[in-house]
Amino acid sequence: MYKFFAFLNRMKYIKRWSLMRSVREENIMEHSQQVAVIAHALALLNNKIFGGSVDVNSVVLLAQYHEVGEVITGDLPTPIKYFNPEIKSAYKDLEKGASERLLNMLPETLKGEYERYILPDENSEEYKLVKCADRLAAYLKCVEEVKAGNSEFKKAKTSIGNELKALKRPEVDYYLKEFAPAYDLSLDELD
Repeated sequence: MYKFFAFLNRMKYIKRWSLMRSVREENIMEHSQQVAVIAHALALLNNKIFGGSVDVNSVVLLAQYHEVGEVITGDLPTPIKYFNPEIKSAYKDLEKGASERLLNMLPETLKGEYERYILPDENSEEYKLVKCADRLAAYLKCVEEVKAGNSEFKKAKTSIGNELKALKRPEVDYYLKEFAPAYDLSLDELD
């Protein structure tokens, strides 16, 4: 009857980082879960340490659904997606159309509940934290790949690290200082 949830299940089959050879493949479902965990931490840091007032639950749900359109469009690598303004705009329109298509698979009684997470207000503080979490996830993927000996991710690690610092977001800076170094540790060192 409604295919929305079956489409969401496809997220586990769509690979990320398709232009770069990865030591460990990652799919969109795994990526979305990692972004949700990071976004949750950023929202808590924002509220508890830096005096913010974001809706933590909304941040987590926005993160969980932030790539949902890619179950239809697939993942377009970042260097292509942002190559020029025309491609960026066209891809954004394509993603929006895919997200709208997914929303239309839901019954009317549920559509409104999902719409705010699948077609979010991009000016909201909650959405901005999810974008930060998405970049942090990309940075941490680079850290893990470089740690595993994959030098293809060195330049991206430096570039994304610089982008994150340039954001001048206190919760992102805190995450980078306090949490990110653990991603360079072995399991024995984490114990």
